[in-house]
Amino acid sequence: MERRGQKYHRDRLSEAIREEIETILEGELGDPRIGLASVSGVLMAEDGRSAQILVYVQGDDAEAERTLEGLEAAKNFVRHEVAERLRLRRPPELFFHIDRSQQLQSRIDQLLARAQKRKRKER
Repeated sequence: MERRGQKYHRDRLSEAIREEIETILEGELGDPRIGLASVSGVLMAEDGRSAQILVYVQGDDAEAERTLEGLEAAKNFVRHEVAERLRLRRPPELFFHIDRSQQLQSRIDQLLARAQKRKRKER
């Protein structure tokens, strides 16, 4: 069973990592493959040795794949910068994933709106 303090520390650390990676993405990576991307979340492992970085990319799936390739190429640089800025002795291993939750949310909203229109027409 995990102690409450450890969970609180991991949550604070994941938020700090999210902010730092967001800053790095905004202006320090010169890779042309990386498009308009923002970090939507960081999921830390319980032991703190790895972190799943959820990245939202504006554009189509091809743009998202190119951005993911660029992030994978810059993974060691990003990890080093995060460790230096947050003064981490052992920074977590970073794994980048495309976050499609906003696309799914907009699709769900469209379907709900369509269902509401049908319901109004039936009345």
